Amino acid sequence: MRGFALLYLQFKALLKKNLLLSWRNKRATFLQLFSSLFFIFLIFCIQKSTDAQNANTTAYQVVRDPKPLMAPAIPPCEDKFFVKLPCFDFVWSGNESQTIGRIVRAIRENNPGRPIPESKVKSFSTTGEVDEWLSNNRMHVPGALHFSEVNASVISYGLQTNSTPLAKRGEFEDPTLKFQIPLQIAAEREIARSLIGDPNFRWTVELKEFPHPAMETLSAIALVGPTFFLAIAMFSFVFQIGSLVSEKELKLRQAMTMMGLLDSAYWLSWFTWEGTMTLLSSLFITLFGMMFQFDFFLNNNFAVVFLVFFLFQLNMVGFAFMLSPFISKSSSATTIGFSIFIIGFFTQIVTINGFPYSDTFSQALQNVWSLFPPNLLAQALKLLSDATATPEDIGVSWSRRTKCAPNDEECVITINDIYIWLVSTFFVWVVLAIYFDNIIPNASGVRRSILYFLRPGYWTGRGGKEKEGGICSCIGSAPPLEHITPDDEDVLEEENLVKTQAREGAVDPDVAVQIRGLAKTYPGSRKIGCCCKCKKTSPYHAVKGLWMNLAKDQLFCLLGPNGAGKTTAINCLTGITPVTGGDALIYGYSIRSSVGMSKIRKIIGVCPQFDILWNALSGQEHLELFSSIRGLPPPTIKSVVQKSLAEVRLIEAAKVRAGSYSGGMRRRLSVAAALLGDPKLVILDEPTTGMDPITRRHVWDIIESAKKGRAIILTTHSMEEADVLSDRIGIMAKGRLRCIGTSIRLKSRFGTGFIANISFTGSNNGLSPPNGDAVATTYQQESVKQFFKNVCCTVPTDLNILSSFKELASHLSFTFSASGCGAKGGEQSFLDFCHSS
Repeated sequence: MRGFALLYLQFKALLKKNLLLSWRNKRATFLQLFSSLFFIFLIFCIQKSTDAQNANTTAYQVVRDPKPLMAPAIPPCEDKFFVKLPCFDFVWSGNESQTIGRIVRAIRENNPGRPIPESKVKSFSTTGEVDEWLSNNRMHVPGALHFSEVNASVISYGLQTNSTPLAKRGEFEDPTLKFQIPLQIAAEREIARSLIGDPNFRWTVELKEFPHPAMETLSAIALVGPTFFLAIAMFSFVFQIGSLVSEKELKLRQAMTMMGLLDSAYWLSWFTWEGTMTLLSSLFITLFGMMFQFDFFLNNNFAVVFLVFFLFQLNMVGFAFMLSPFISKSSSATTIGFSIFIIGFFTQIVTINGFPYSDTFSQALQNVWSLFPPNLLAQALKLLSDATATPEDIGVSWSRRTKCAPNDEECVITINDIYIWLVSTFFVWVVLAIYFDNIIPNASGVRRSILYFLRPGYWTGRGGKEKEGGICSCIGSAPPLEHITPDDEDVLEEENLVKTQAREGAVDPDVAVQIRGLAKTYPGSRKIGCCCKCKKTSPYHAVKGLWMNLAKDQLFCLLGPNGAGKTTAINCLTGITPVTGGDALIYGYSIRSSVGMSKIRKIIGVCPQFDILWNALSGQEHLELFSSIRGLPPPTIKSVVQKSLAEVRLIEAAKVRAGSYSGGMRRRLSVAAALLGDPKLVILDEPTTGMDPITRRHVWDIIESAKKGRAIILTTHSMEEADVLSDRIGIMAKGRLRCIGTSIRLKSRFGTGFIANISFTGSNNGLSPPNGDAVATTYQQESVKQFFKNVCCTVPTDLNILSSFKELASHLSFTFSASGCGAKGGEQSFLDFCHSS
C-alpha cells in the first residue's frame, strides 16, 4: 500500500490512537472539555456581585419617566455607616426658645413611619456648643439643626451634615440624600406649621431624578473573562505540548518512523484531533455562557461569539505545536504553560486598558502586539462586551462583524479583523512548527540544515542531508579514520570479499545486507551556552569501518561488550543516525539515500533495545496501530494481530494495557511488532532481556522459525543465545569487527584448551612449605601452575589428561581432594576475547 491510501490508513490509525489515549486519560480530557463550566460560573458569581452593588441605583438603567420619591423620613443614627455608639439621630441648638422647642418636638413626633425618642436627640444653646461637642464626639451623629427665632413671624435655621460619601461592603452612602434632605424637609415643615398655627398643614415634597440613558455596566466578562478564558485554553495547551514532547522523549515517534510513518499523517492526525477537541470546547463555552444568561452571549450573534473562542483555541494549538520542538522533557510542559499564562495575563491587562488598539499608537506596534494570541482574545472580548454594555446596545450581528459597534468611539480593529489575525497566525505557527521540527535535533540528536526547504530534493521526495548537533553548536571536522588491516584472518577475508564485490559491482542474490566500510564518528563541537560559556566535546569514533555480508534465510548474531558500537551500527542501518563514512545496501537499497531509506523502512522490522510502548494502550491496540503504519491491508489486520499475539503467548493479555505488563511481556510484544508485515530484514536488539528461561526458549523458537525467507540481525550478551540461534557470529569491540564465523568456527579458533579445577585439602603429608603455614595456599597454587607449565606443553587428549592427573598426584608434596576438567566453552571464549581487546 502506498500513496494516498497509505496516508489515509495511517491517519485513521493515529487518530484512533489519540482517541484511545484521551479516553483512557479521562481526567485530562474532562478538564479540556468542561473546565469552562467552572470558570464561567466564577464569572457569573462576579457579575452577580457587581449587580448587587448597583442594585440601589438607576444609573445603569434607562430612565425615561422617573418616578417621584416622596419625602424620606429621618433615619435612625444606627443606619449610618461606621457610626459610633451611643449615637443621636440629630442634635440641635436654640433650646432657650420655647417655640423652637415645640418645633423640635414636632419634628420628633411627626417623623414619617418612626417617631424619634427624646433620648435620641440632644439640644444645645448655641451653635458654638454644638461645634465643640461635634469636635469632641466624632461619628456619633449624622447631622445638626441650628434654629434662631428672629421675631414672632420669622424663624431661621441652619443645617450641618457630613457630606463625605462612604462605602461599606460594596454599598455607597450618600449623606445628602440619606440625612441632609430628610432633616431639611422636616425642619421646614414644622416651622411652616408653627408660623401658620395649623399643626395639620400639609407639606408635601417630592424628589425626582432627570431622565437619562443607562451607563455602561462593569462587565465581568470584559474584566476577568480574558484571564479565565485563557486559563481554559491553557489546559489544552499544556496537555498538547506534553503529548507531543512525551512521544518524542520516549522515542515513540522515532519507532513509528522506522516502521514507515509519514510525517504528513502524523501532523494531520494531531491537528485533526486537537481541532475536534477545540471545536467541542468552544461549543461548550458558548452554551454554558448562554445557560448563565450573560448578555454577552445572548445579545451577540452565536456564530460571532463561537468563532472567537474556536479560532483563539485553535491558534493556541498551533502555538503549542510551534513550541514543542524546543522542549525535550514532557515534565517541562506545565512550566512552559504557566509561563505563557503569566505573560498573557499581564499583556491582556494592558490590552483591556486600550494599548495599543487606539489611534495614538502606530499600526506596526498593533501588528506586533497581535502576534500573541491572548492579546487578540482580550481585544475581542472587550469589543463584544462593549457592544452589549447597556440594555439599548444590540450587540454584534454576523452581518455587522466587519463594522465597529455604534458606541465604539475609537475603533481601530473589528471582530472580522481579529478573525483574520487568528487564522493567519495559526498557519504561521503550523509552518514554523514543521520547520522547527526539522531543524531542532530530535531524540537522537539528528536534524536537517536550517535552509533545508531550499533544496530541490526535499520537495521531490529525495530528502536532504541530515546533520547532528544543535543549531547553536559549531561542529568541528572529525579527524580522518585510519584504515587498519584486521588482525583476524576471517575478518580480513570477509572484508576483501565485500570490497571485491563492491568494486566489480557484483550482486550476490543470497546476500540480504552488504555493509561497505560503515563508519560513524561523532565529531567534536563547541556549544555556546548561557553566560557566553563555550562547551567543547571531543570527537568519538563509534563504528570504525565494518565490512561484511549478511545472507538471506540466516540469523547473524552481533556480540560485544557495552560501548562496542553494536547499537550505533543498528541505528545507522535503520536510518536513525546518519552515517559518517561507507554505506550499506539492504536488498539493494542504499541507507545513504533518502529514497532508499524510505523503501528500506517498508521491508524491515525493528525490536529496539528498550521497549517503545504507550502505557495506556493494550498489546492488541499496539499491534493494530503498527500494522496500519506498515500499510497492511485493513481486512487482514485483525487476523495478523491475533496470530502475532498467539506466537508470543500474549492472547490472554491482549486487551490488558501495556503499562501493566511485566518486563518479559513487553519484550515479547516488541518482538511481535518487529515481525509484523512479514519484513525481509528483522533487527532484534537484545530481544530476550528480562525474560524467564521458559519464555526465553519460546521466543528462541519464534526467532528460529522466523528465519525462513528473511535475514535477521540479533544483538545479545548471551553466548548461549548466540549458540542456539545464530548461523554466523560477529564480535565487536571498540567499534571494530574482531572476529566473524560460525559458532563452531569461533570455538575451534578461540575456544581451544581445557579448564582444570583443583581443590586442596588441609594436609601437606607432614611437610611444611618454605615460608610457613601463612603462605601454604599460595605455595600449593604455584606448585600446580609449575607442573602444568612443564608437563602439559602439548595439546591434551583424553588419554594424557588422566595420566597428567596421576602424575600430578605423585609429583606434588601435598594432596588435593577433588579435581575436574572441561573444554573451554563459547561464553568463556567471548569473555577472554573481550578482555584481550
